[in-house]
Amino acid sequence: MGSVVWGSDIAAVYDTVNASGSTPEALDRMVETLVSLSENGPALELAVGTGRVALALSARGVPVHGIELSPHMAERLRTKPGAEAVPVTLGDMTAVRLSSTFRLVYLVANTIMNVTTQGDQEKVFRNAAVHLEPGGRFVVEVIVPQPPNPSHQEKRRVFTLDPDHVGIETFDDPVGQIAWSHHWMDVDGRLVKHSAPYRYVWPSELDLMAKLAGLRLEHRWADWQRTPFEGDSAAHVSIYVKPH
Repeated sequence: MGSVVWGSDIAAVYDTVNASGSTPEALDRMVETLVSLSENGPALELAVGTGRVALALSARGVPVHGIELSPHMAERLRTKPGAEAVPVTLGDMTAVRLSSTFRLVYLVANTIMNVTTQGDQEKVFRNAAVHLEPGGRFVVEVIVPQPPNPSHQEKRRVFTLDPDHVGIETFDDPVGQIAWSHHWMDVDGRLVKHSAPYRYVWPSELDLMAKLAGLRLEHRWADWQRTPFEGDSAAHVSIYVKPH
């Protein structure tokens, strides 16, 4: 399947549907943490999208470059204030090579799961490592998988049930760790339907990918507030460092 590419239909409504992720409550602590991890050096955002995080980080004085697979998402970014300071390279984050190296590479909002094979997810880590300076860090934000319960023969789950958004998850390939996310969204009185696959990935699996790429786990938090990660944590922010 390769990497999921957002088309023009989703790019047009992405910021509206995900408006809650652009609030100060959602962004401030994340950006503060990324500023700290960048150590005043340049940053690279993989899957930069419409610039939600990159523009906020750039506004804090961190030079940011983005890689984005969808030209439609990148086009939305370029219309926003401050976009001239955030250059974007179109291409797949598993393979695009830039001439520069960075103090920080980051991949947030579960986007590692939009890469739908284990081998390609590993390539993301290898590509991040190539772009890091010695001592630099790769940051991944992603949920902890909640796979189906075999004893209940669970094949689908409603994960969002709001007046303007219904989301249903279907478990299509448990062996390949592939599920599909199906959305029905009311955007300004218009019904928008969207479905896409993703590959859920375990923290330990990510750690092995990092090790294969020459990185080591430095920290794992349950959130951007640096809450300790525990067995019942629903998500994690993992920081991998490239040795000197």
